[in-house]
Amino acid sequence: MIEIMIADDHAIVRAGLKQCINDTKDIIVKDEASNGDEAFNKAIQNDYDVILLDLSMPGRNGLDIIKEVKNQKPKVKILVLTIHPEEQYAMRVLKAGASGYLTKESAPQELISAIRKVALSGRYISPSLAEKLVFEIEDKKEKSIYRTLSDREYQVLCMTATGAKLDNIAAELSISVKTVSSYRSRVLRKLNLHSTAELIRYAIDNQLVS
Repeated sequence: MIEIMIADDHAIVRAGLKQCINDTKDIIVKDEASNGDEAFNKAIQNDYDVILLDLSMPGRNGLDIIKEVKNQKPKVKILVLTIHPEEQYAMRVLKAGASGYLTKESAPQELISAIRKVALSGRYISPSLAEKLVFEIEDKKEKSIYRTLSDREYQVLCMTATGAKLDNIAAELSISVKTVSSYRSRVLRKLNLHSTAELIRYAIDNQLVS
């Protein structure tokens, strides 16, 4: 039996996932978490075959959870299920140590297949993401500058580009508004941009936001 924890801040989403999973005979929802801190603490304190993790939750951010959990429990399997498109976070999530990446637009059967594959062989990558990984390897010599940003800088870039305000970004990333401003200034400097409008245009041009 594959035992999983669902970490998502929306109760309706968790209920829907449980209903989908309960239709299987080999997967069981052992635990749930409704915010980042709860997800991290339960992941460290308990054993699960797979952690189904949303990236954007109150408390600890998903990328931080992946890094910190994998640092303490390297063998744990983390499958990300998020609203963010593959172009935005998939590469960084996999580099952080996640075993797979799915968007919430995925079909229920794809999710079940991904959970099984991650539990058994440790990795799930969709065909479209596989193509992007190949492209990144081939494109190393002409790497887009945004790929050189730190994870935190990249998060601030993407969230700013979607129109999020400084205080909202600070709350989601559990950092101060002043720190967000510092990251934003670094991003502008590294990308040779001079305003939020230019940052938004850069993110759109590089398909970081829709």
